[in-house]
Amino acid sequence: MIDLYFWPTPNGYKAAIMLAELDLEYRVVPVDITAGEQFHPEFLKINPNNKVPAIVDHDGPHNKPYAVFESAVVLIYLAEKFGKFLSQDPEKRYDTLKWLVFQNTTMGPMLGQAHHFMVYATEKIDYAIERYDREVGRIYNILEKRLGESEYLAGEYSIADISTFPWVRTRKLHRRELSEYPNIDRWYQAIKDRPGVRAGINTLSDSKQWEAKPGTEAWKNMFGKN
Repeated sequence: MIDLYFWPTPNGYKAAIMLAELDLEYRVVPVDITAGEQFHPEFLKINPNNKVPAIVDHDGPHNKPYAVFESAVVLIYLAEKFGKFLSQDPEKRYDTLKWLVFQNTTMGPMLGQAHHFMVYATEKIDYAIERYDREVGRIYNILEKRLGESEYLAGEYSIADISTFPWVRTRKLHRRELSEYPNIDRWYQAIKDRPGVRAGINTLSDSKQWEAKPGTEAWKNMFGKN
């Protein structure tokens, strides 16, 4: 059994999609980031970085419960344990890891900052908005070029695509339309229709409409102000 510590965020969806794609038995443990639950001591024992997602595999290494945090590591851990979505062929494996790391070290942080300054910031700072808008455009152009060369980011469907899809799904927060990117649009529609992806996106569907408007208690809890 695997416990998924989750809230409906782009990174949270990565783990939920992966577990659903693997057709595993797992239990969802909500971590309401708008209520500050990510800072509770019991969750910090699982992820000292106070972020979702995290998992606890009750049949981990040495047959003991094992906690995994950081979304990329969660995907790699599950892919390696269950032998899916990360090729054992060295070239294909590293192609997957390159695009996985690109999403986690470049795309995610830059789009996250775009979301913050375009949507969540209490003060609209033109310089920050313009900077991150340029970065969003640069990243989308990289993806558009790659997906014009390859059906999926690493050739075949992999954890690189699982990691990237939820962030493209948030495109309205960073002011992009897929009509401007036909290769990304083709890739996005193919992934969106996968049963495992649909199941992952439906995780805690009754909590999807949460809001954290600037200055509210939910906003303060999300960004560690309380």
